Amino acid sequence: MELEIKIKMEEGAEDLFPTKAHSSDAAWDLRARLSLELPVGRSTLVPTGIYIELPENYEAQVRPRSGLALKHDLMLTNSPGTIDAGYRGEVGVIMYNGGKTPYKIERGDRIAQMVICKLPEIKLIPTDALSDSDRGKGGFGSSGKK
Repeated sequence: MELEIKIKMEEGAEDLFPTKAHSSDAAWDLRARLSLELPVGRSTLVPTGIYIELPENYEAQVRPRSGLALKHDLMLTNSPGTIDAGYRGEVGVIMYNGGKTPYKIERGDRIAQMVICKLPEIKLIPTDALSDSDRGKGGFGSSGKK
């Protein structure tokens, strides 16, 4: 059964409807609704013109595009960004310019990807003890090169 997700577009932004380059792609491309410049070393909220209605127990994840990261040092500050089922505002992408020069985004540029995921039903249970594991309390960098 195919899941249907409602997408509403900002007036005048209908041409920015999320698309996939290939039918087998996991993510839909999100596009910039406005032309703007990303200053060096700063995060900037880039509007996409889309509003989404997700069913309960689903989320949308906003992820970076690998080409923008590799070629232009552009990142998403809160990657992956989560869109909860109850959110009805415009989807925005928080982009960070880690490059050496300002980066110009034009209206319609592909700036991020969106993956829609079903969430498992989980119950968190308080406890005073956890079972042992091979890793134990080993944290950041404990399993590889330091």
